[in-house]
Amino acid sequence: MRSIQFILTPPPPHMVGDGFRVHNFFPNNYIDKKRMSPFLLMDYNSKIDFSASETPRGVGVHPHRGFETVTIAYHGRIAHHDSAGNSGVIGEGDVQWMTAASGLLHKEYHEKTYSQQGGPFQMVQLWVNLPAKDKMSAPKYQELTKASIPSVKLDDQGSVMELIAGEFKGTKGAAFTFTPMNVFNARLKEQTTVNFELPQHFNTGFLVVEGEIEVQGTKVSTDHFVLFDNDGTNIELKALSNAVVLILSGEPINEPIAQYGPFVMNTWDELEQAFKDVNAGKFGVLED
Repeated sequence: MRSIQFILTPPPPHMVGDGFRVHNFFPNNYIDKKRMSPFLLMDYNSKIDFSASETPRGVGVHPHRGFETVTIAYHGRIAHHDSAGNSGVIGEGDVQWMTAASGLLHKEYHEKTYSQQGGPFQMVQLWVNLPAKDKMSAPKYQELTKASIPSVKLDDQGSVMELIAGEFKGTKGAAFTFTPMNVFNARLKEQTTVNFELPQHFNTGFLVVEGEIEVQGTKVSTDHFVLFDNDGTNIELKALSNAVVLILSGEPINEPIAQYGPFVMNTWDELEQAFKDVNAGKFGVLED
């Protein structure tokens, strides 16, 4: 049975732009940039209520290169645009999987109607690293609506495993990924117990999005993150109340990481080139 290395309480929140109040679970002093590889960063906007606003809150135009951003919506609605011509809106149960790769400009705001009405807001944003051979590939976007994400029935009470990426019990997830990984939402009814396996060498962590769970016999509360040791395959997950658990598990990318702000490359020379390319307009144009 895989051991728990430690459980992280939610770090103090900070604002990203004026539309995202996030707890940065990693990287930090406990989980560095390689410990959850291929997942580089996880910002968690725990559930809060935003007041109504005629001017949508969010984050203005900013560049990315060398990785992917994955935004998972639990409550609220986000509109997004990039300089490759992609745009859309994600709401409850949807996922925006954006491959920045060789570089683009991006912006995201509370969707207009949601902004005008206000209400509960809860999302996760992941930064997913790309291997060196794919960092300069063409940008792309995967629109994963709730209806397009496969699920596997876990019991007769309505518990399911939603498969954003990866594979579970022979069913493949919705997203294309450059390296092997599993990104699941376990939606569990109270007292449901699920036993499953994840590859021992995959870096693995769980975020409790809703409810309270027991994993490997240890209680974990809402908004807490569980980091597992790489010492086994078996996981036992029990819902002590109705619960939602984000499951992240992926094969490490064993390459150097050179990161500065919104660029994640392998060398400092590549980072310097990214800044030069942005300044030269090679990431395209996007109006704020």
